[in-house]
Amino acid sequence: MHAPSISKGIMLSFGSLLLLGIMPVVSNSRPAAVDALAFAVALSFWQTVFAGPVMAMEFRLGTRGIFAAALPRADAWRMAVVGLLTGALFGLSTYLYVEGVEKAGAANAAVAMQAYPLFAIILEFVFFRRRKTPLELFLTLLLTAALYYLGTGGTWRLSGLSFWFLVAVGVPLIWSIAHLIIKEELSRTPVTPAQVTFFRVAISTFFLVVVLAVIAFPAMADLPMAIMQPVSILMGLVYYLELMVWFYAIRHIDVSLASSITTPWPALTMVLAFVLLGDRIELYQVAALAVVVMCIYGLTLASLRKPVVAI
Repeated sequence: MHAPSISKGIMLSFGSLLLLGIMPVVSNSRPAAVDALAFAVALSFWQTVFAGPVMAMEFRLGTRGIFAAALPRADAWRMAVVGLLTGALFGLSTYLYVEGVEKAGAANAAVAMQAYPLFAIILEFVFFRRRKTPLELFLTLLLTAALYYLGTGGTWRLSGLSFWFLVAVGVPLIWSIAHLIIKEELSRTPVTPAQVTFFRVAISTFFLVVVLAVIAFPAMADLPMAIMQPVSILMGLVYYLELMVWFYAIRHIDVSLASSITTPWPALTMVLAFVLLGDRIELYQVAALAVVVMCIYGLTLASLRKPVVAI
């Protein structure tokens, strides 16, 4: 295993920022005839197609990773359970991502997904027992208020809170849980990011196919058409590249730091959605994004400057 490099982690995080900004626009470019769940299956299928050869090439070049490890039975079972759990979580998040981006809008969903660093910081507090300073508590409340303001369409009225905005917020919650679990495996075992990515997308694809068969079996007949859509292939490629870049980034730096670097990606989404999809960008969306970015950077700086204290 290579020693962590902060500079590499930061560079990879900026690459993740670029890919994250592109993804909502690609997702919303899918044909209307392609159902959201079928599209989630299709893009997951293509992620698996792209991930397989990379893992095989890595293996041929001598990086065996988990295949060369003689793990005790308990560790092997733990890895299997973690793989199934995180694969299912990512499969669910992929479907919610497609639905949330479509129904809430690319710009709104992009900002909603900025709740990811907030969830990551909270979970790291729970697992690593890090105290929250008054400044961190204030910024957390301000971030929550900004997301609520965005979710109500700039009205502050609870009756205006969008259900699909809440769905979009649920995506980073699932991401943060799954990523923290995976980071632990990357630290404890010789499994490589390429192997993690392949198993994750393969299990996600299987999970989504089962869900599609159970809740919308007639739609299975349209699945080949959804898979062969160029936008499905493109989305699968972009999403796969983002996963690879992200997993390598968090191997070098903390999840909270990596996620804070990717924070401005909704700004790129807004520009691309306006130019390519003709989406209208409202002033309240820009204002909410500005506050969210400020809060996340403030939380990150506060956490980095504070010593870790067990309680």
